[in-house]
Amino acid sequence: PFERSLFNSIFVSVVGTALYIIIASMAAFPLAKKKARFIEIYYQVLVLAILFRPEVTRTPLYVILSRMGLLNSYSSIVLPVLAGSFGVFLMRQFMLTIPDEILEAAKVDGANDYLIFFRLIMPLVKPAWMTLTIFTFNSLWNTGDTQYIYNEEMKTLTAVLQSISSDGIARAGAGAAVALILMIPPVLVFIISQSSVMETMSHTGLKG
Repeated sequence: PFERSLFNSIFVSVVGTALYIIIASMAAFPLAKKKARFIEIYYQVLVLAILFRPEVTRTPLYVILSRMGLLNSYSSIVLPVLAGSFGVFLMRQFMLTIPDEILEAAKVDGANDYLIFFRLIMPLVKPAWMTLTIFTFNSLWNTGDTQYIYNEEMKTLTAVLQSISSDGIARAGAGAAVALILMIPPVLVFIISQSSVMETMSHTGLKG
């Protein structure tokens, strides 16, 4: 049913985006602000991981999800996104712009790492995680998940659109309606977050 596919798309996009922002930010914090052994090696591995295209990891990822019994579930869509390294890189680059003196002052006042992260770091890097929201939401919203989802009740709107498109001109009207619905949420998310995107690019050095 259309309503079920719409719910699937909304659920995996919202939940997956929220989880990835938290996980990527927590992983980026020690890479940016902690002095530990091998921390630079971890960062280099992170950068190398960005070079791997999804086509390269699709087969081993399918094997892993299959052995874990996660096929035909929301986890098969969300978990691969949570393992992405680009968000960690983006958040780390922005966190590097935060002066260490601010963190030291918070520690002097008795704040622990968890309090510093949630009450100090996250508000300061809001432009970065708003930008990451756009990238992650669009990735999850537009996923066809045909390689991991075979149950019709678990498919997202993008998978439904692909099925409708394969029927040819007979269902062109339905396909156009679904395509219009698919376009609306990413546009709304971008409109809300567009100011944060430019601020993030200027801070992280990603602006060309």
